[in-house]
Amino acid sequence: MLDGYNREINYLRISITDRCNLRCTYCMPREGISQIGHDDILRYEEILRIVRVAVSMGISKVRITGGEPLVRRGVVDFISLLSSLEGLGDISLTTNGTLLEAFAAKLFCAGIKRINISLDSLNPKKYARITRGGDLNAVLAGIAEVRRIGFAPIKINTVAIKGFNDDELLDFAKLSLFEPFQIRFIEFMTVGQAALDPDNQYISNAVIREIIGRCYPLEPVNGRRNTLDGPAQIYRIAGSAGEIGFISPLSHKFCHACNRLRLTADGHLRVCLLSDEEVDLKRPLRDGCSDADLTDLIKGAITRKPLQHDISCDEGHRKKCMTDMSYIGG
Repeated sequence: MLDGYNREINYLRISITDRCNLRCTYCMPREGISQIGHDDILRYEEILRIVRVAVSMGISKVRITGGEPLVRRGVVDFISLLSSLEGLGDISLTTNGTLLEAFAAKLFCAGIKRINISLDSLNPKKYARITRGGDLNAVLAGIAEVRRIGFAPIKINTVAIKGFNDDELLDFAKLSLFEPFQIRFIEFMTVGQAALDPDNQYISNAVIREIIGRCYPLEPVNGRRNTLDGPAQIYRIAGSAGEIGFISPLSHKFCHACNRLRLTADGHLRVCLLSDEEVDLKRPLRDGCSDADLTDLIKGAITRKPLQHDISCDEGHRKKCMTDMSYIGG
């Protein structure tokens, strides 16, 4: 399935809920967000139908996100059904990790083998501050459990924030020395009402790579890319068990290789994370559209996928995407 710029679109990220048990400062306001009504959230059977159609069009990889996906009732049974869809080659999940210890074994049995865990500080007090009350120990217990069970790869996503966690960069890098984790540093993006001050808190991955490289020479990991791989530039500290990745949507745009679509919790299809343009799939579904109609809607959205986003890392010129990250699903 190709878009207007000859990019192969084979990856669908699905937000199954806008709800979350944390209130991360860059993701949502302190008071939370206006949660989507129960009847407005896509039902699991509606999501499965969209995925079936998307797979028939060339989607081969799906990632389940939120909000926090593990807070939605029935998520394990849904993933089991999703895993049984013919033609779907890869299913993964992104979580904040706070509920992961209890869910890990069930998720593994349901078909999730690859997992991403969001973790922005290794300091319990700082973690509680940025998440507005989160328990770091719960996340670390979840990471230990997925490691014990055998999930692979285990990716730890860290949003780098100047003045908050830039003093922990080496601590995160060290996690890859003895465990087969992929530590991924993600540049802060101006998304939603709660976005931080980009001019004062943005730090580029080039700076992060330089800081880590002063203590630990980084070797690029080459020759392993395929159409299902993400945008991270992957490095390894010599002799380490794991890897370090850098995702740089602002300083090093990778739009030319973007292969993904995003389905929001209330049934809108987004073709670009950093654009507010959406196509409504829920209303046609509930109005009785055919699979052919659904195919046409998805094709139409893909034809409008932009060549690149227009959010810049230049100080004072950072346009903002107004939709909250918890709604989009990251």
